Amino acid sequence: MSARFGPAGNSESFSRVHRSSLAAPGWIADLGLDCYEYQCGKGVHVGKETAVRIGENARAAGISLSLHAPYFINLANPESIQKNNGYVLTSCALAQWMGADRVVVHTGALMGRPRREALDIARRGMTALLSVIDTAGLGHIALCPETMGKINQLGDLEEVLELCTLDGRLVPCIDFGHLYARSLGADDGPEAFSRMLDRVEEVLGRERASTFHSHFSHIEFTPGGGEKCHRTFDDDGGYGPDWAPLAAEIARRGWSPTFICESAGTQAEDALTMKRTYEALL
Repeated sequence: MSARFGPAGNSESFSRVHRSSLAAPGWIADLGLDCYEYQCGKGVHVGKETAVRIGENARAAGISLSLHAPYFINLANPESIQKNNGYVLTSCALAQWMGADRVVVHTGALMGRPRREALDIARRGMTALLSVIDTAGLGHIALCPETMGKINQLGDLEEVLELCTLDGRLVPCIDFGHLYARSLGADDGPEAFSRMLDRVEEVLGRERASTFHSHFSHIEFTPGGGEKCHRTFDDDGGYGPDWAPLAAEIARRGWSPTFICESAGTQAEDALTMKRTYEALL
């Protein structure tokens, strides 16, 4: 198996010629990509009929699907448990209709709490989420806690990996742009990528580590807060992280993660650049 590549949502180039995401799987496949992450960051606003049709179109085009749950989820806030459960349950139901096998979830903000306290709250919140989706018969859908880009958010690599130790079905969503931003540019280059991937394997084992979920884009950050905004591969300004050494490390290991590109408006085009760079290294 090899890595898979695709966009988060719809590129500007797609939206100029198509009005509906129903056309997205075929359009993505025609570009030469492999996967598509349907975006519900601002809420789940798609009906069952449309979701089923997107799934049918994806299967016909050979495109694998994942889904991003609403951004409002905050596992580190004990007062948000019921809301979190509702957001994730609705997202998993939508994923089921589409045939998506992974749902990405944010870990949340510290809200002034010490990191350890926030992580302990998030562990309980994640356990509650798993119970809710199991009760609903949706436990076969993997939840993917995501590494976050702002320093005051829960969700550095160690925190996400600890959450994933709660259950073998949890898949880390490693956003290398976010890690680059929250480290103020330190998490970049061959040594950093090798170190991070070694740590994922150490905590989760090679089998789980080799099929991790990922977001990737260039990120602009501020010294005090971390992530400021997503950029594109063509933006001038020296934004990172650098894709080539990460691609080389994935190819060297023979791993088969899913890479979802989150570039600002050129996510499909940049995902294709990522795929071509990776394939040249195989």
